[in-house]
Amino acid sequence: MGHIEFLLNDQPVRVDHPPIQITLLDFIRSRGLTGAKEGCAEGECGACAVAIREADEKTGRSALRVVNSCLMFLPMAAGREIVTVEALAPDGELCEAQRAMASAGGSQCGYCTPGFVVSLFAEQHLPGREGPCDPMALAGNLCRCTGYRPIRDAALALGPAPASEFVDRLLQSAPELDALAIPGFSRPVTVDACLALLNGDPQAVLVSGATDMGVESNLRHRRWPHLVSVEAIDELRAFSDSPDRVLIGAGLPLNEIGRRWTDAPDVFREWLALFASPLIRNRATLGGNLATASPIGDAAPMLLALDASVHLAGKAGRRVVPLAAFFSGYRKTAMGPGELMTAVEIPKPLAQFVRFYKIAKRRLDDISTVAAAMALDLDSADRVRRARFAFGGVAATPLRVTEAEAAVVGQPWNDATVERVQRILDRVLQPMSDHRGSKAYRLEVSKSLVEKYHWELRA
Repeated sequence: MGHIEFLLNDQPVRVDHPPIQITLLDFIRSRGLTGAKEGCAEGECGACAVAIREADEKTGRSALRVVNSCLMFLPMAAGREIVTVEALAPDGELCEAQRAMASAGGSQCGYCTPGFVVSLFAEQHLPGREGPCDPMALAGNLCRCTGYRPIRDAALALGPAPASEFVDRLLQSAPELDALAIPGFSRPVTVDACLALLNGDPQAVLVSGATDMGVESNLRHRRWPHLVSVEAIDELRAFSDSPDRVLIGAGLPLNEIGRRWTDAPDVFREWLALFASPLIRNRATLGGNLATASPIGDAAPMLLALDASVHLAGKAGRRVVPLAAFFSGYRKTAMGPGELMTAVEIPKPLAQFVRFYKIAKRRLDDISTVAAAMALDLDSADRVRRARFAFGGVAATPLRVTEAEAAVVGQPWNDATVERVQRILDRVLQPMSDHRGSKAYRLEVSKSLVEKYHWELRA
């Protein structure tokens, strides 16, 4: 098989011998659909936004998920239904989202406007949504000239979606992804089939949402001989919540985790909102974020503080590795050749007091300078029974400061104990200096976050 097929604005598309690393954005623009544009090529601006009709677990029907088309390789569209801004006004009559943007004065140069409209349209058609649209649904779209007040006004002016073919389509189940095998790109549907591909081709490289690999391809021009997509493996998109653990499929998009973990603690939802942007979270996965082993990834500190483990599958069988032992060096992990991460496990009960902090140049949609997560269990006398101090951006790998954890167990959680932790951080942390922050700055920030955590627990 040397072709892919998908629906683009309700029209069937067949592409013979598709270039593997051409982006979905470049493809749709080559067909004259130029509303989506390239602004940054790394998923920060949202000018390239398109919507994909995917399954909605809550309703059993479907929903429009907005994604960065600049970070999707064309073969990833196979079997999907893609919607661009051009489809929102098929007969030349503007949809409500477009009229709201125009009426509120939410567009000047217009470069970013189609992306905002796609995000706003999808938010208006969100299954079960009540009341005005949430302006935070537009947090993955950036505007350089209009200002956000009129765009926010446009969102707040929209109520429930009117009857339309789009509404009728969302009442139906979404298309399921089938296995795909074309030269240079494979999409298996089982873990065993995926492992067979990995072990049969030493050059095969796993890809999930491509929110990191897409940047590598676009900006650093990296090329991979054989990409193996895990998007169609149901096991990797599973989720379960039991009295003793939460098990999250390694290929489950971050926003989907938030939708399925209905009683997640507040700190988890606060962390999720700080993780990139809504568009990125519709594609990015915990498995991808952890497997890249970036020292500034947002997932690792939080999961380290929660004592998470990762489930791995390989030719020799399956195994579970504590996340604290998973990172072996800069951009290196305990995964062996041909291994696949299948799930992330968070044991229960969760710690009593858990906080996550992200220090970046802007609050949303930015890369961490320092990330930290801390968790404590205290006894009735406020003595520490268990402690976890986890940091990102202060060493070659995300890390737990186990020396500090051991030093506080059995001690009262007070000013003196906080100072003991800070002295250990002075000795243990080895941050680097770069354009986001100096070594000294990162170290002082890490120490100050421990003090902030202390005061928040006392509040």
